[in-house]
Amino acid sequence: MTLVAGVDSSTQSCKVVIVDAETGRVVRIGRAAHPDGTEVDPEAWWVALQSAIADAGGLDDVAAISIGGQQHGMVVLDAEGRVIRPALLWNDTRSADAAADLVREVGAEEYARRTGVVPVASFTATKLRWLRDAEPENAARVAAVALPHDWLTWRLRGFGPADPDLDELVTDRSDASGTAYWGPDGYDRDLLVRALGHDAVLPRVFGPAEYVHDGDLVIGAGAGDNAGAALGLDAAPGDVVVSLGTSGTVFAVTSAPVADATGTVAGFADAAGGYLPLIATLNAARVLDATAGLLDVSHDELGELARQAPPGADGVVLVPWFEGERTPNLPDARASLSGLSLATTTRPHLARAAIEGMLCSLALGLEAIRAEGVEARRIRLIGGAARNAAVAEIAAQVFDIPVTVPAPAEYVALGAARQAAWALTGSRPAWDVEVEASPTPDTRPEILANYRAAATVAASPAPRATAPARSAI
Repeated sequence: MTLVAGVDSSTQSCKVVIVDAETGRVVRIGRAAHPDGTEVDPEAWWVALQSAIADAGGLDDVAAISIGGQQHGMVVLDAEGRVIRPALLWNDTRSADAAADLVREVGAEEYARRTGVVPVASFTATKLRWLRDAEPENAARVAAVALPHDWLTWRLRGFGPADPDLDELVTDRSDASGTAYWGPDGYDRDLLVRALGHDAVLPRVFGPAEYVHDGDLVIGAGAGDNAGAALGLDAAPGDVVVSLGTSGTVFAVTSAPVADATGTVAGFADAAGGYLPLIATLNAARVLDATAGLLDVSHDELGELARQAPPGADGVVLVPWFEGERTPNLPDARASLSGLSLATTTRPHLARAAIEGMLCSLALGLEAIRAEGVEARRIRLIGGAARNAAVAEIAAQVFDIPVTVPAPAEYVALGAARQAAWALTGSRPAWDVEVEASPTPDTRPEILANYRAAATVAASPAPRATAPARSAI
């Protein structure tokens, strides 16, 4: 039996799966935690990767490996291969003003045309501009810019301060497409320089089956986390993936690039040679975490409470922008709860409003993707929150196309493993994906309509206070 390994170096943790290259059956798995925060020393990821590999039984009997990782994070290296400052992660919104500056200078339509995206605080280019403006001495030292999975692949191959060959940095199309300085024609050096202030080494961009070696170990190009999940699910045109993790994402596989000048839909590439139009929200599973904590219940109990309230929660709507929001692009927004009456100020109504709000924010994202001409025939609901039966049932009411819930699995890591097997054999593996649930379609349009109205109000600027009229007396 030939074994391959896939890695998911996510925001919260590192997972390693070792699988049978022929069938995709998981043989071993290992995990290690990542530190909290939106600014992290990349060395913590390297330590976690080594720990997770050891927890999975090591790589001595593994023929190939690929690393999937959180997108957009800014890893800046000096000429000696040292990390200059802690990495800013995708969910660090301090670069919101930098994003606005870049869009103002270049133009949204021009950015979309050249890169498929319009910069928001999540993207690497905006973090580089923030670095240039806020920490000019650090910016001046930057010799190379990498993303989390690029840097980990480089370290896995033995490079780093002890062997600082920056030209050996490699990446793939999917992760490069989240930088806002890469497009269908490759890197856009003008946009990189505009962001950072000067040119720098960037990772070579590999195709789906390209690889490098570390001795006898084949190391694939890796992928961004969403592209890794799509590959792990073997998603095809017509499939829409809704992922309920720390962030919420909606993405679909297409054969043609998407360029949305409004910036709502990011025209990313996928890990298989196609494209992956995507919207992302900053608030997904954390919405349920916060609500369950407020109600002092477990996630399963939160779902049971939600089932006690009717669809639409009798008009109670939670707009869940607790940590600002990326879609819509409102980094300073906060959550709002509306539609309460004495009769609906109950634990079940709040529980249901939380689940519906999380899902409705993603349903609006699906509308935006469809508006770009993307076909949507089936939703695959994944992520920790998807395992809650009430979440799946309510998803079948919020969305207007059939919802399926694949069996729980580490799909980003499995996608990386599938890529590793592809690099090893030269052929894309055809592994089965087990479906755990297919809730009966039960679309309730009023749920999304109520949410849309509440979100419109929440996104409107607050009215200015006016001075009270002076008495004539």
